[in-house]
Parts: sequence; C-alpha cells; structure tokens
Amino acid sequence: MAKKDGFFQGVKSEMEKTSWPTKEDLFKYTVIVVATVIFFLAFFYALDLGIGRLIELIK
Repeated sequence: MAKKDGFFQGVKSEMEKTSWPTKEDLFKYTVIVVATVIFFLAFFYALDLGIGRLIELIK
C-alpha cells in the first residue's frame, strides 16, 4: 500500500508543476486543430477526385 501512496503523491506533485492552458488558449488551439483537419480533409478529397478523373481519362 505504501508504494501506491508514494506513486500518487508523485503524480500529484508532477501535476502541480504542470502549466495548464487557459480557457482562451484551449479554445484557440481547438479551433486551429479543427480548421487544419477540415483543410486537409478538403485537400485530400479534391486530390482523390482529381486522381480519379485522371484515371478515368486514361482508361
């Protein structure tokens, strides 16, 4: 049981050292990630359509 207590004390100690983002930063980073995912989704979808049409022209 002592090992477990020591482990959780260590975890608590490390969590207190962590710098957590503010709500504003978290929102900003979330928007950036979602926008990047949507951009790459559209890019690869367009690329897929273009390659598909190119293959149809070759056939």
